[in-house]
Amino acid sequence: MPLVAEAGVLAAPAKIEGCTIADARRMLAERFRAAGIDSPELDARILVANALGLDHAGLAAASTRRLECGEAAAILARTQRRLAREPVARILGYKEFWSLKLRIDATTLVPRPETETVVAAALDAVDADGSRLRPLRVADLGTGSGALLLALLSELPNAFGIGTDVSRRTLRVARDNARTLGLKQATFLACDMAAALRGPFDLIVSNPPYIESGKIGALAPEVRDFDPRTALDGGSDGLDCYRAIAATAPALLTAGGTLVVELGFGQADAVAALFSTAGLAPLTPRPDLNDVPRALPARRLS
Repeated sequence: MPLVAEAGVLAAPAKIEGCTIADARRMLAERFRAAGIDSPELDARILVANALGLDHAGLAAASTRRLECGEAAAILARTQRRLAREPVARILGYKEFWSLKLRIDATTLVPRPETETVVAAALDAVDADGSRLRPLRVADLGTGSGALLLALLSELPNAFGIGTDVSRRTLRVARDNARTLGLKQATFLACDMAAALRGPFDLIVSNPPYIESGKIGALAPEVRDFDPRTALDGGSDGLDCYRAIAATAPALLTAGGTLVVELGFGQADAVAALFSTAGLAPLTPRPDLNDVPRALPARRLS
C-alpha cells in the first residue's frame, strides 16, 4: 500500500478495513518507522489494542480476525494523531507510572520513567530514617497529574500528602487520580509551588520546570508541541524553579526532613549549590536508568 504525504505528515494507510489485525499492525508500524518514530512496533500494538478494546493477550488471540469498518476508522484516527507526533499516552488519555494508571490531559506533563527515580530516592530517604508505616507529611510542588505524590502515598500507607499546582484544571486531574486509586490521604491546593503551604513536612518532592527557555524549540515534537510550556520552561538558565524551591523549602521541612527534586541534564552541581546556600545538605544525586543524575536529595540538618 503506497505511503501518502498529507500536509507534511506521513499519512496512515488509506484502507485497512478487511485486513487482519496482524496485517494492520504491521502496516501501522511501517508508517511509524517511516515517520522516524522511535518505537514503531510498540506504538502500533498499543494503539491497535486501544482502538479495539483489547489487552495484550486478546490482541494476540484475535490477530487473524479481519477488521470491520468502525474498527478500522478507530485505528486510523489514532494512527494519524501519532503520525502528527502526539504521544501515545495523550492519545490514550492515561499513563502508567510506578505501576499506577494515571489520567492525563492537555494541562499535565506525561509522567516519564525517569521521574520514577525521584520516587525511589525519596523512599530511600524514608527508609533510612525508620519505618514506612510512620505518619509522615509529604508535599509535592507542581504536582501535575499527581504522579510523584500518589506514587509515594501508595508506598506510605499512614502518610498524609498535599500536592500544589497553579492550574485548577490540572488539580482536578490529580484529584480524580487520587480518587480512582483510593488514596484518600491526598489533598491538593492551588498555588505556585510552595507559596501557600505551611509546614512542617517530613518529605518534599518536586519535578519542576527545568528546560532553558531558549532550548524548548529544539525539544522532540512530542514534548515541544504537546506538553504545557509552563511545565517545561525553567527560565533563561533552567533554574528559576529551583531558586524558588531553595527559598521556601528549608522553612517547610522538619529537622532531618528531606527534599528531593528531579534534575535536568547537567544541572546537578548548580542545583546542589543553590540548596547548600539555602542551608540544606545536598546528598549524592541518584542516576536514572541511562546513568544520568536525575534525582537530587537534600536534607535539613537542624
